[in-house]
Amino acid sequence: MLCCDRGKLWGTSIFLLFSVDPNYLMANERMNLMNMAKLSIKGLIESALNLGRTLDSDYAPLQQFFVVMEHCLKHGLKAKKTFLGQNKSFWGPLELVEKLVPEAAEITASVKDLPGLKTPVGRGRAWLRLALMQKKLSEYMKALINRKDLLSEFYEPNALMMEEEGAIIAGLLVGLNVIDANFCMKGEDLDSQVGVIDFSMYLKDGNSTKGNEGDGQITAILDQKNYVEELNRHLSATVNNLQAKVDALEKSNTKLTEELAVANNRIITLQEEMERVKEESSYILESNRKVTKDRTADGHALTEARKQLKEETQLRLDVEKELEVQIGMRQEMELAMKMLEKDVCEKQDALVALRQQLDDLRALKHELSFKLQSSDMGVKQKSELNSRLEEKTNQMAATIKQLEQR
Repeated sequence: MLCCDRGKLWGTSIFLLFSVDPNYLMANERMNLMNMAKLSIKGLIESALNLGRTLDSDYAPLQQFFVVMEHCLKHGLKAKKTFLGQNKSFWGPLELVEKLVPEAAEITASVKDLPGLKTPVGRGRAWLRLALMQKKLSEYMKALINRKDLLSEFYEPNALMMEEEGAIIAGLLVGLNVIDANFCMKGEDLDSQVGVIDFSMYLKDGNSTKGNEGDGQITAILDQKNYVEELNRHLSATVNNLQAKVDALEKSNTKLTEELAVANNRIITLQEEMERVKEESSYILESNRKVTKDRTADGHALTEARKQLKEETQLRLDVEKELEVQIGMRQEMELAMKMLEKDVCEKQDALVALRQQLDDLRALKHELSFKLQSSDMGVKQKSELNSRLEEKTNQMAATIKQLEQR
């Protein structure tokens, strides 16, 4: 019934295309596309888990998923005028992913190397398939949606990728990490495919997909287990990255400490030189006073003394300037050290929190495994009870036959 209502909403939005405000139409289209994406992703995950094998390009729910994703990426694209007319392609935004996530550079290079692709639309379709095979589609879409400043070059302000619906779809794509897909795109014509959404796949009777209650519980437990394992893998990768950053910060902290020690030694040396210059200046001034009082020294010696005093004074000023520069550098280094120590403490707290989350997830995984074992034991007990009931039924039938013969 819900699927029927969504289909009616989609039809209503098309019917009111020329009589409703454009912003309302765009919002309605975003909502319809988000609902279609939810149905497509949910149906693909359920059918893939029931199928229990690696999916290929001929699998109908998977084809419909790519069609829905293509419509989502095309929504609100700015028209680029070319010599042959207007060209709307979602390949441009997907090319930006390699700048935001370095791991995506391999997919982009593979798409560009495919010989059969001649249009940007075909390259975009190939990119979606490779990202799904790599189980990184959700991560890449989240990284792209978080950069609205880059997307504004390709999309209108009220496009799906620029609004909250795009972030919701990117979050839903995490569930696709539990399925395995394998595509061979060398012989597949991705340029000329027509992307039409088949609504009949989502308007089926819900009663046809219901099984018995026990099987549904086991399937739900398996789905939860796969999701927890995937989340565990992501958290482990995050912990490893944070640990690497903490190690790099510790190395940088050690290097700054060494540089600070060298700067301190340099400042001490400059202070000693300044004290020596002060003593020499005092001695020269005292000598000049004696020469002035006695008036017995030669005029040439007085001139030389004044020249030497001037040079020593200039040297003293230069040493004081150098000392001020070193003191400023020392203060900047101390401030940088404090900021680095604060950053390291924050990273360590985040690392402790992530490890706690990882332990909680492991406990949840253990609990789910225990529930799965309990479900298996319940199924065995029901099977044994069924066998006993059949055996008793056969015995009673034999007894009735014997009584009838008597």
